Amino acid sequence: MNTEVLGVVAMFLITLLLAIPFGKYISKVYTGEKTFLDPVFKPVERFFYKISGIDPDHEMNWKQHLAALLTINFLWFFISMLILMNMSWLPLNPDGNPDMSPDLAFNTTISFLVNCNLQHYSGETGMSYLGQIWLMFLQFVSAATGIAASIVIFKAFRERSTTKLGNFYDYLLKSTTRILLPFSFLMAVIMIFQGIPMTFEGKDKMITLEGKNLEVSTGPVAAFVPIKHVGTNGGGFFGTNAAHPLENPNYFTNMVEMFAQLIIPMALVFAFGYFIRRKKFGYMIFGVMTVGFLLLAVPTVIIEMNGNPAISQMGIDQSLGAMEGKEIRFGSAASGFWSIVTTVISTGSVNSMHDSAMPLSGMTQMLAMMVNAFYGGDGVGILNIFIYIILAVFVSGLMVGRTPEFMGKKIEAHEMKIAMIVALFHPFLILVGTAIAAYFPEIGTSTLNNPGFHGLSEVLYEYTSSAANNGSGFEGLGDNNPFWNISTGIVLLLGRFLPIIGPIAIAGLLAQKKYIPEGEGTLKTDTSTFGLMTFAVIAIIAALAFFPALALGPIAEYFSMK
Repeated sequence: MNTEVLGVVAMFLITLLLAIPFGKYISKVYTGEKTFLDPVFKPVERFFYKISGIDPDHEMNWKQHLAALLTINFLWFFISMLILMNMSWLPLNPDGNPDMSPDLAFNTTISFLVNCNLQHYSGETGMSYLGQIWLMFLQFVSAATGIAASIVIFKAFRERSTTKLGNFYDYLLKSTTRILLPFSFLMAVIMIFQGIPMTFEGKDKMITLEGKNLEVSTGPVAAFVPIKHVGTNGGGFFGTNAAHPLENPNYFTNMVEMFAQLIIPMALVFAFGYFIRRKKFGYMIFGVMTVGFLLLAVPTVIIEMNGNPAISQMGIDQSLGAMEGKEIRFGSAASGFWSIVTTVISTGSVNSMHDSAMPLSGMTQMLAMMVNAFYGGDGVGILNIFIYIILAVFVSGLMVGRTPEFMGKKIEAHEMKIAMIVALFHPFLILVGTAIAAYFPEIGTSTLNNPGFHGLSEVLYEYTSSAANNGSGFEGLGDNNPFWNISTGIVLLLGRFLPIIGPIAIAGLLAQKKYIPEGEGTLKTDTSTFGLMTFAVIAIIAALAFFPALALGPIAEYFSMK
């Protein structure tokens, strides 16, 4: 057990140490400074600009950024629907997997388009290799979209007053070529050397330890797995995701994949501080996020390592921890830690079944997604914490009797209305979706394998995962039917684009305002005091919105086990 804990601590500290220089590199990429990858990718970028007719030097305002973002995502939606509904006769389908139904194709397309990767299908039987390659493309561009959106926020606070916020397509391409692609390529090489398949052949025949012949699905797995983690996507090539031995063979690959999930969201926080020339502010944000992350991760690891008390009462040895739904090659500590990493980062990949986690572990997993601002996914973590910062500035200004100001810009009615809509719409989507599913049992809760408190948790988790663009699930839920495919698809769309549109609109409005020099009465936003205020705002909003639902689900289940 001590070795397991040391493995978790080592992985987190190594990631933290590497995130700081990586953050400097990311800042240089978007400020146009020279980097060591320029000779490799500048010619590639010039080629794309030439064939597309895009002028990367043409700067956009915030409305033009949003128009470009939504337009290109709309185009990807139609291409994806065409591919997924026609896989049976398209190439690269050696196993003869069928087409997706319209409702499942809708859910899958939306899910991968919005960086969520909620999967209501099993990859072995529900997807051709062409479909997997297309989804891999969406994993790149959906992550790049989130990063590009966050750079608009960076740009808005770098200049004192401006309407020019860079070029969306330039940010999108650089996010792909300079960050996601090289990182994914390096990780893919590691994965291949660890035995992860990279082939276009069909099922492979294997002999089990029992001597039985077994057909095992293979495919271009080593290409798919890296971007699912680096891009904080999470969609599994196989149905059991990163618990599958051909996606995550051993403890070393487990550490590499956790590192890949954490590094870019962490580095973007430091990149923000470097980009706007306020490193101390970046450290403040990182401190708030890290405190929140540890408050979720540490209890979860301890709970899972302590085992299930109901099983202990039966006289069964629990020295390995609560191992139901977990892989012995990872253990309870690393599995518990992964469950928080993947829900905090909004990756959604799993190396154990969250449905089998202890009740309070399920609660912390849901809380991570309900807050959705402790590191967060690629780019969107910055967007989400930005909303909480605006609310914290407003509350702080009211407390001292001053007009709220943030980085020399007055926060007025327009900005506050947008911030409040974004902050309240997230719990609205989760709780209303859960209420509808619970109120109409014939279409919602009839698909549950577990009644009672845990059944409610399964429904609550599904909508929380959808609204937070996470994609993991309590898999006791039979979710491949029109109700779940369509309802979660709608939540996926709204839960992705409103939290992008709102922060970009606020940043655009603030950027064009007159800059007010700091004075003696200016609220300092780079201090530990303001960090505590921001954390308090996050905690209060999350507690008030979600505690009643959590009390009826995981908390009630916990007390029922006593």
